[in-house]
Amino acid sequence: MDREAARLPQERTALRFRWQANLCAALGSPLYAGLLRHAADDLLAGGPTLAVLDGHFDDRGRTAPALRMLGGVHALVLTGQAGELAEFYPSAGGRADAGPGAGRAWPALLSVLAEQPEEVRRWLSHPPQTNEVGRGAALAGALCRLVAKADLPIRLVEVGASAGLNLRVDHFEITGGGQSFGPASSPVRLHGAWLGPAPAARKVEIVDRIGADIAPVDPLSEAGRLRLSSYVWADQIERFLRLRGAFELAAAIPAELRAEPASRTVGGIGLEPGTWTVLWHSIMRQYLEEEEAAALDAGIAALGAQATPSARFAHVSLEPVKGTDGTPVELVTWPGEKRRVLGTAPPHGIPVRWEG
Repeated sequence: MDREAARLPQERTALRFRWQANLCAALGSPLYAGLLRHAADDLLAGGPTLAVLDGHFDDRGRTAPALRMLGGVHALVLTGQAGELAEFYPSAGGRADAGPGAGRAWPALLSVLAEQPEEVRRWLSHPPQTNEVGRGAALAGALCRLVAKADLPIRLVEVGASAGLNLRVDHFEITGGGQSFGPASSPVRLHGAWLGPAPAARKVEIVDRIGADIAPVDPLSEAGRLRLSSYVWADQIERFLRLRGAFELAAAIPAELRAEPASRTVGGIGLEPGTWTVLWHSIMRQYLEEEEAAALDAGIAALGAQATPSARFAHVSLEPVKGTDGTPVELVTWPGEKRRVLGTAPPHGIPVRWEG
């Protein structure tokens, strides 16, 4: 039997909390790293964390229960319902805990879990949906490669799109690697987001914007914006600024959002002469069941088989691969099924280190 599977459910969950804490530390969130380590200890000690997570100990690790819990807490902070904790949350105007291991913030978080458990528990049934805007840096570079290959308008389709914010990537300003992409007046500014031999920045014409998610989020609604904001880590202000800028673009530039699984989307889009049809996804395959992942792959292969020099198809992805450093930015184009890793990026997308 797998060693993790043999553990008690609470022990297994605590182990996953510590794994997520290490990842938060590596990705620049010492506040969340410290809070999750304390939460893991409190869980094993039978504290408020145990009661909040009751009924979710058998949730699969890939559903990120630690981030769902912190998202619920963050929502309370952002709506003024956790004032003591807000003092430690830069997203709410506070200052990140400078003490070792977020030791000063932890009692405030523990009080939230003890006093408002049901409010936090409501978030445990929803997947984390950051729809991280920084990942648009990888998408934009890949689109520039496609336009250099064949200068055609782009029909952009994103699966696992959440709110579809990256469907407006042609309106982001992205700089780095000696290149400048997009309008300088953009409210989304990804400066220094490209490193190494970056793609030559080109004008990208997106003529269709289609996003699909099993639970899409409306970025124009107050509830939708709160959900997206709550899943941004509270001590990463640059991510908040990017998200707010993306909200502005979402209000100005329409995009279609569909409530459906990825395989259904891919099975229904087809290809059109005189265009690139580009399927894009980022950090979403880990949430798919095996059957759905296989159906998605089959749909991609079927679209590739239909591609012609006029009706072209491309698959762009930013997904982790076991045994590799960083997250590969992979581009596959049809006809011909030419596969290439363009570069690597951290899970939040910035910076992309291009390979040339």
